[in-house]
Parts: sequence; structure tokens; C-alpha cells
Amino acid sequence: MSGRGGRRRGPGQDSGSGQPSPSLSRGGGSRRGRGRVPSGPPPYSSYTPPRPQVAPTQPPPPSAPSTSTAPAYHPLSSSGAESLMREVSQKLTLEPESATTAPLLPPSSSKAIRSAQRPGVGRDGEKCKVRANHFLVKFADKDLHHYDVSITPEVTSKKTNRIIMQQLTDLYKQSHLGGRCPAYDGRKGLYAAGALPFESKEFFVKIIDEDQGRGSSSSATKEWQYKVAVKLVSKPDLHYLREFLLRRHFEAPQETIQVLDVVLRAKPSENYTVVGRSFFHPDLGPKGELGNGIDYWMGYYQSLRPTQMGLSLNIDVSARSFYEPLLVTDFVTKHFKRTSLKRPLSDQDCVKLTTALKGVKVRLIHMAYAKTCKIVGISRLPISELTFTLDDKKTNVSVVQYFLEKYEIVLKHPSLPALQSGSEAKPIYLPMELCQIVEGQRYTKKLNDQQVRALLKATCKRPPDRERDIRRMVSNNNFNGEERVSEFGIHVGQELALVEARVLPAPVLKYHDTGPEKSVKPSKGAWNMINKKMVNGGEVDNWTCVNFSSNYANISNDFCTRLVEMCNNKGMVFRHTAAVPIRSAHPFRIDQTLRDVYEESTRQKRPLKLLIIILPDQSGSYGKIKRICETELGIVSQCCQPKQASKYYPQYFENLALKINVKVGGRNTVLNDAIEKTIPLVSDDPTIIFGADVTHPQPGEDSSPSIAAVVASIDWPEVTKYRGIVSAQPHREEIIQDLYKTVQDPQKGVVPSGMIRELLISFYKSTRRKPLRIIFYRDGVSEGQFSQVLLYEMDAIRKACASIQDNYMPPVTFVVVQKRHRTRLFPTDTASTDKSGNIVAGTVVDTIICHPTEFDFYLNSHAGIMGTSKPTHYHVLYDENKFTADNFQVLTNNLCYTYARCTRSVSIVPPAYYAHLVAFRARYYIEDETSDSGSANARRNARDRNVEAQPLPSIRENVKEVMFYC
Repeated sequence: MSGRGGRRRGPGQDSGSGQPSPSLSRGGGSRRGRGRVPSGPPPYSSYTPPRPQVAPTQPPPPSAPSTSTAPAYHPLSSSGAESLMREVSQKLTLEPESATTAPLLPPSSSKAIRSAQRPGVGRDGEKCKVRANHFLVKFADKDLHHYDVSITPEVTSKKTNRIIMQQLTDLYKQSHLGGRCPAYDGRKGLYAAGALPFESKEFFVKIIDEDQGRGSSSSATKEWQYKVAVKLVSKPDLHYLREFLLRRHFEAPQETIQVLDVVLRAKPSENYTVVGRSFFHPDLGPKGELGNGIDYWMGYYQSLRPTQMGLSLNIDVSARSFYEPLLVTDFVTKHFKRTSLKRPLSDQDCVKLTTALKGVKVRLIHMAYAKTCKIVGISRLPISELTFTLDDKKTNVSVVQYFLEKYEIVLKHPSLPALQSGSEAKPIYLPMELCQIVEGQRYTKKLNDQQVRALLKATCKRPPDRERDIRRMVSNNNFNGEERVSEFGIHVGQELALVEARVLPAPVLKYHDTGPEKSVKPSKGAWNMINKKMVNGGEVDNWTCVNFSSNYANISNDFCTRLVEMCNNKGMVFRHTAAVPIRSAHPFRIDQTLRDVYEESTRQKRPLKLLIIILPDQSGSYGKIKRICETELGIVSQCCQPKQASKYYPQYFENLALKINVKVGGRNTVLNDAIEKTIPLVSDDPTIIFGADVTHPQPGEDSSPSIAAVVASIDWPEVTKYRGIVSAQPHREEIIQDLYKTVQDPQKGVVPSGMIRELLISFYKSTRRKPLRIIFYRDGVSEGQFSQVLLYEMDAIRKACASIQDNYMPPVTFVVVQKRHRTRLFPTDTASTDKSGNIVAGTVVDTIICHPTEFDFYLNSHAGIMGTSKPTHYHVLYDENKFTADNFQVLTNNLCYTYARCTRSVSIVPPAYYAHLVAFRARYYIEDETSDSGSANARRNARDRNVEAQPLPSIRENVKEVMFYC
């Protein structure tokens, strides 16, 4: 939750939907071959990079046109497009190019894609040692067998499936399973460390369910019988896994790793609540209240991964929100912060309560036996007005009367609505006061600000405390003492991996020569603007200010005077007087006030270059202001919180000046190496650096589109200004749809378009050069999506380039940026830490815990503030520019010092960071249409998800020209 806020998707993440992300690394590819197997992987110092694939020779890019303002366009024929697609696919796949001319289908699995191979390890920087929360897993040679499990009648609950299979094992272990204790994955997979005495067999298992009573006449318990068919599917071979870990071939044997992963997860899955790849239980750590009837539980994340040291078990502490096991009446009291339930719930409260409780299981406390029901809704009428027909289908009785006569219970809260179970057609009414929320149910809704703060406060731990908790989790789990783990010959180490790391030096940052300090070399990831002036100060001639705050209505003039003074002191050219009068306005008149200001400045022929806005005292207006300014009026704005603005802190004005400068076209600082043109590869030829991200709606927002954002540097050789564009796409679609597309024009016919093409043209307009290199930082991709994203998006990049000019194919480096992983790095001594006790900014790791053969590394580019720093994982999937490990790691680290909004290095490379900001901003443009107001939007079902996304409101061109999103 730290860093850039709530995000979606990453390796092994705990997604909001509770779906596990793939934890296993994908393979590249080579022929499998047997050979002598040494006892373990060699030390990394003996690593010899595999021979790189030779890419087809690229024709030299044509020279830039000298007379036009944009590169010449030559249409790409259909045969050319197919040829291009085959060229991209051929480079990215293992198989030779097919002789057919038909368009290639996407690969059927990730095995078809080979990622860039590691070009060696980095050497730059000061060496140090760190500990990582990876634990070495050793495994003996066992004859693994994979069996398919089919349970009849079909069961959808993994928990119930596990109970059935545990009962089967208890009953038949000695008689029919050959004394073996197989591991079960909760669905279709059963794994044994040797052959079972059959290839196919059916079993019958009876389960006593004490939760199936249907009424007074039925038994308090019910016996269910299941037929379980077990059939041999395959025999995963551990030999291939050893070969892969020894780097003798590049295809990860996923099935074999999956077997070992299931074995290590089997016992925790039986004992704890499973959420994705994490386990939670009150016994795993202290739990506490988040407010509104929600608790947090502590737990741990677990993932088995192939690394350079061998198989590694990645363990990290985790926390998630759960419903408190309360009576529903007590939940209502806490949720709405009420002291009494005498007053009926409003219609709006009923909608909110339905949203909060739908799908939650409750236990009926008035029954003589345990019985649970799932809530499907809440009645429209209070329970005092509800009636239903008895089983005789004749007698109509009120709910209040029924509970009085049947159970001698006088309902205390007849003004409350009833919970509904059963179905819409035949609802079962349940009094809230007789229903208790079943323990262990995850709360999947979005936490409010108060709950987020409470969760962060409870879980934000300094590195020594987090490391201690991780060690405790591993010790308490006692993997090696578990029967199945021992039977499969698996041994989990008890010590965190000791990893050799390097601390990369901070870059020299250039400031304006007229300032007392013309440059600075940051220390431990931070510096300040004292005695410095912006390297390129922007000009602000026409501006004004609108104050929507009621509590701080009188600060406008003083605030603006001090802000203008700070901007000028830092190197900007900022006119002292406003173009139109500064004013205050009521927060209910935001729309009209903004239009009035725009029209007034237009009438005076003084179009605003900047509008300073002091926000209303109540939150919730920021998105509306940005939408109106950026998509309707074409005004660049700077919003300020009234409470902060009223304090007149110099540091606050300095931070505002940094944001304002880039919003009006200036630069705050530039890498000195960029000025001197000494950045390897990037300075040699015109280079464009892209950042791309896709953000998805919150869980439960089934009708909202996903939003793709792409930014690109347009100021080579400085590479600090980034132009951003956005596009809506179908709900939860991860591949960016509009990187390249064609549109039908009535006059011109088929016209090429798309985000990449638009940004390439912007680069040319700004620099008068075509990019001869492309670096593409792609955020938000999990490992299971690497292959698809690489294939489709690389194809789009190629087509966009070819649409600019025939044979224009600049080399591309495609890098996935992953923040949502669970690797943490801990210092081994206090001498090599920053003020927060974390590893220092610039720490990079590309050995031991990284992929056995592929080009990836962990980079902690920022200084810690609170808790334990999380390094960013960079995985180079494709590299035609042939970066060395040092060149790319240093470039990425140095770019992290060019983030425009602060004088600190940031945790993620700025192009990816900016793409996230742009996508997040665009979400505001549609929030009015998709807000969670209890309307039909919140109740649309999954069939709406694949409909074509409605286009976003267009950002005005003058706004897009600058970094408006900062």
C-alpha cells in the first residue's frame, strides 16, 4: 500500500478478486536433453551466458524528412502487415518461421516465448551483502505422479474438496493408496511421490455435514456421499527441473514446479484461510479492528520460484481485511457508527448495507443446530411488515409472528429490514438480530481512508521487525516436519538467502548556471532546491486563482503572492499580477465558476496558461475540476489543499513550484550525462523512452472500463519531458488495445492511428529527428501475461513504426516493471542503511534470487521513509539494443532521479510512474458515470464486461503538450 497507492496486478499478488496470480517463472526454450546431473546448481560466478539469438539484420532507418513537420507516411500493404507480424513472432518464438502466409495465431502457452537472456551480471557500484526473504528448497529424486481428480456431484468450494480428499486419504491410505500421502490442489490435481497401486479407480466418500438442517422436521445433520474418480495423467520428471536450474536449457518445467508448490501449500491450505497465494488465521499474528465492522488478520504469502540458487520459497508477512464475526445488528451499528437501531435505515443506507453484506455467510443463532445461510440481499420493507406463506401453501403469517410462535422469540428490532437468503423468486427472511457473521470471510470491498490508515499503521514495520516476523512464520510452519513434505523428499532451508548486491552511485543532476549551485550529486536518494534554479524555467504570463474554500476564504492574495515569488526565485518567469481578478467561489458552483473564468480571460484575449485552485474544504471535487479544465476548457491547473496552503510553508511552495514548472513546459533538472551526451546507447542516437500502464476498476465495478496510458519522452537528448495519452478499453483487459490501430476516414480511406504513432510523431515535431532507438517500460504485467503482452504489444510497436515510413524499424528494448511482488531485501549491518533502517537508494541485485537465465534484476532506487522498502523488479523481455547489465541498470537507476514532482529519487522508473499518473487522472474523467452510488452501474452483471468501452473525453491539445498530470 505504500509508494504509488493501490495498484493492481504483479507476480504472486493478492488481487482484490481473491484470484491467485501465477507464481512460476516462464521458460524460454531449448531442446530437452539428459546428461550427468551434478549435486546442485553451480555458484553464479561460474555462469556463462548462453549464446544470444541473432536477430535478422535491420535496414538502416531512413533520414528524417527535411521539409515536413511530421514524418512521411507510406501505407503498409496487407501483405506487408502479415510479413511484419511474422517477423515479430519469429523473433519472439522458438519455432522456425512457418512457410504459410496465414497470420500467426497467438502462442498457446508461455512456453512458446523466449525472453531476453541475461547478458552477464552487473559490476558497477559498491559491493555489499543483503538478506532476501527467499528460502532455499532442496528436493530428492522422486518418481512423481500426477493424477486427475473428478468429484461427483461437482463441488465448487476448494475447502469442501479438500475435506473430501482428506477423508479419502484417511479411509484408504493403507488399503488402496499404497500407504502414500498424496498432495491435493483443491481442484483437479492430485500428486504422489511414487505410483499409486492403480492407474484409474473410483472411490466413494461420505461426509457428515452439520450445516444442512432444513427445518424443525429435518435432521440436524446430513450425510453426503461423493464419488471420487482418480486417474493417472502424467509423470512429471524432476530431471528436467534440475537441468533448468543448472541453466542447460531455457524452458521452465512448470508442471514439475507446480507439483512441489502444491505439496508445500497442502497443509497450510487445510489449516488456514486461503486468499490467492497467501494464508491468514488469527493464530498467525495479532488481529485488530479497522473500523465499520471490519478486522485485519495477519498471515503470510508463499510462492515457489526457480532462481539462480535453485528453487526458492518466497515468504513474506501479509495482512488482509476480514469481516468481524458479529451479530448483523452489531455490524450495522459499527458500519454506520450508530448508537441506536431504533431509527429505521434510510434507502441509501439499505443500498450501502446490501453492497457490504451481499454474499456474506451468516450463522443462525436461534437454531438448535449449526446452520448457515448466504445473504443475497435485504428486504425493501421493515421486518414488521413482511409476511410469507407456510409450507402448507395456505397460511400467510408475518415474520414477527412466526418467530414468536415458532421459537418464542420477540424481535427487538422490527423496524430494521430483514436479510434475504434463498432466491429472489422465493426469498427466506432472516432477522438481523438472529444472524451472526461467520468468521474468516474476507472483506473484498474498497477500504475507506480511515481503514487504510489503520491497516498501514498496524502493518508498517521497520526492516528488523519484518525480518523477525518472516523468520517466525517459517519456523512456526515447520515445513520439514510435515508428512507430505518429507514423503516428497523436500527440504526447506530456515535461513534467509544471503545475496551479493551493489550500490549504484547517484547521478549528477544539472541545474541552471545562474544559481549558486549549478549541479548536485544526491546523497542517499534525496537533495533539495536550496541555492538552485530550475534548469529550464517555464513562463507564466496569464494566470489567476479561484478559492473554493469556505474556511480559508481570505488567504488567496497572500498565498498567490508567496507562490509567485517562490516560482520566480527558482528560475521561472512568472508574471506578478493575475490576468483576471483572483476570486473566491462557493464549492457548489465549481462548474459555472470555472467557465466564467475561462470566458472572461478569452474575452480579454488573455488565455490562461495556469489556473491556481484552492480546493473546497470537503474532499471529492478534485476529479470534477480536472475533468472540466483538461477536457472541456483546455486549462492547465494546479490544485492546492486549503489546510496546507494556509500554513505558508516554504517547502510547500517549493514543491508546488516544481509541479507548476513542468505543467507550463519547463524542466526542473536534467541528468548531467544527458547534457554531456555520455549515456551509453541513449545519447548515441535519438532515443525515445516510453512508459505504459493499464489500470483496472476497483473490485465490484463490473461496468467500468480499464484505462490504458502511454507516455513518451519528446526532448532527446535530455529525456525528461514526457507527453501522455490515454485510452479506454474493455473491462479488465490487460493488453493495450490502441497502441496501433487503423481508422476509416470518409475521404482518405484506411488511416493509421494509435498511441505509439501519435507519440512518435510528437517526438519528431519536438526534436526534428526520428527515434533510432526505443525503450519501452511496461508496468502492471504479471508473469502469466508476459508472453501475450510481449507478442501483441511488440507487434503494435512494429506496425506503428512501419506506418511512419517503410522499413522504419528502430531496435526495441521491452521491459516489464513490477512493483507488486513480495521480495524484500534486508541490510546485514546497520552501517549500510539509510535513516529508516532500510537498504540505501541504488541497491541492485541480479544474482542468486533472480531468474536462472533471463535478464532481470531488483532495484531499490529510493530512500525509505516508513516501513520496509520494496525494490522494483525489472524484467527485460526483449532487447534489440543489446544493453549490458550495467548499462541498463545504471540507466534505470539514473532515470529515477529525474521525477519532476519532488527532490527525491523514486521507487519506480519515471516513465512507468507517469503512465500510472495519467491513467489515474483519466479515471476522474469518467467517475461521474461509474461512481458507486447504488445505481444500476453497481449492479450490472458480468455479461457487460466485454462490451466495447466508451471513449474517454478527449484531453485538449494544449494540455497534452505539457506534463499536465504532475
